[in-house]
Amino acid sequence: MSRVINPDSAGKQRIQLTKAIVLAVRELARQTDTGATARDLAAFISIALQTISDGIEVSVVAWEKRDYWVKADKFRMEWAWAKSASEKMRAAVLSDDWATVAMVAATIAQKFSKIQVSENNRLGKPWIGAFKQLTMK
Repeated sequence: MSRVINPDSAGKQRIQLTKAIVLAVRELARQTDTGATARDLAAFISIALQTISDGIEVSVVAWEKRDYWVKADKFRMEWAWAKSASEKMRAAVLSDDWATVAMVAATIAQKFSKIQVSENNRLGKPWIGAFKQLTMK
């Protein structure tokens, strides 16, 4: 019997979300006002970082089954910032604290500085409606 490969793994989702976050941070930097688009962008960044944070344990389980404890712990430490950044961004968006949004967005941009997203990507605009989704949680 052959192995079953999950095409929608946590790692693949993390890669797609990081690219979408990079696009959202770029677009957020271009915004001149704090309107609905800026709220959607910041809310999307928060939701995406939370999703990444939730997927870290799923990725690490396979390594721990094979007794790669050091690799698993290192991976957890590399992504530990995602949960706190998500919470800071969420609090800032919900309280309209745009100075904190800008500060957290700059921190995220530094973390993802090596990720390249082409101009001709297929990601679209995944942040549309994210503020409504964030307020429903």
